[in-house]
Amino acid sequence: MTHAVSTSITRRSVVAGLTLTAASVAVLAATDNLRANQSMPEKSLYERLGGVFAIAAVVDHFSDAVVKNPVVGQQSKNPQLQEWHTKNLERLPGLKFMRTLWVCDVSGGPFQFKATKPGTTPLGLEEAHRDLRISSEEFDEVAAELARTLDFLKVPKREKDEVLAAFAAHKDEVTAG
Repeated sequence: MTHAVSTSITRRSVVAGLTLTAASVAVLAATDNLRANQSMPEKSLYERLGGVFAIAAVVDHFSDAVVKNPVVGQQSKNPQLQEWHTKNLERLPGLKFMRTLWVCDVSGGPFQFKATKPGTTPLGLEEAHRDLRISSEEFDEVAAELARTLDFLKVPKREKDEVLAAFAAHKDEVTAG
C-alpha cells in the first residue's frame, strides 16, 4: 500500500515559513551587533582627535595664537610672558614638540611626556611655568585661546570639551608660581 504525500504549498505555509526565517535572521543580527558592541572598546581621546598629526596641527596653531594673544603673548602686561614671547621664540619649535607630546600622553596616546624641569607632580608643569608667574586670569585666557583653536580646526564638541577639561585640570600646577 502506498501513501500519497501532499506536496501542495499554501499561502499560509509560505508566510509562516518566511516569518520564521525573518525572525531567525533578526535574532542572529541582534546577537552579532551585541557581540560587536561588547568587543569594540571605545576609542581613546587620542584616537578620536586623529592621532599625533592632528594633535600637532592643533598645537602648532594654538602656540602661534598664544604668541600673538594680547593678554598672554608679546603684548602681555605680565613681564615674564612678554619676555618669553619676544626673546625666546627660537625655543617655540621645541615647545610645540613638548606640547604635542603632552597632549598625546594625557589623551591616551602611545607617547610619554617627560618634564624638562621635573617637579612634585608627574608632569612637572609647576616648575616649567613657575618663572612665568602665570595668574589665574592669564591661564583662563590661554584656555580660551585653546578653545578658539579647537573651534577653528573644527574639533567636535565632545573632544573639545575633553581637551579643555584635561587642560583645566592642571591650572593649579601652572599658576603655582
